[in-house]
Amino acid sequence: MRIKLFLPVLIAGAAVAGCGSTSSSASDPVAASGHSSSSTVALASSTSAANGPKLKAVDSDYGRILSNGRGRALYVFTADGGQSSTCSGDCASAWPPYIVKSKPGAASGAKRGLIGTTRRSDGTLQATYAGHPVYYYIRDNQPGEVLCQAVSEFGGYWYVLRTNGMAVH
Repeated sequence: MRIKLFLPVLIAGAAVAGCGSTSSSASDPVAASGHSSSSTVALASSTSAANGPKLKAVDSDYGRILSNGRGRALYVFTADGGQSSTCSGDCASAWPPYIVKSKPGAASGAKRGLIGTTRRSDGTLQATYAGHPVYYYIRDNQPGEVLCQAVSEFGGYWYVLRTNGMAVH
């Protein structure tokens, strides 16, 4: 009886936390914008230098990818479209948006002309790159760490970005 109850719990946990990886060749860009909860804002607030938030390139298992100023990998979500995000609630808890107070600057390897922001439904600003809102994965913590690449969660796929704005597929 205990095994019958344990298995569904194990499967459900794996589905929520289930991140793996696939190939790492650059491919098509993805589009979008964003929403957030107040707990997500606290998790993803800008942590960069006094001159404001920065975006930069870092080395990873997927080559050079986009990160925040401290090297934390940034992702795009294929379910996002136009100027609105489909990631909120539980999605934004697992994939916090990169919330900023002002437009990020470019640091080593990031392209200034691709950096922007989008206003979220809660009024906060989310960093964008090549027109795509960018997010963290909650379990990535080390510079260049990518634990949840090319996975389908919350109705779309999550990909890290090259500095040219193309998603790594």
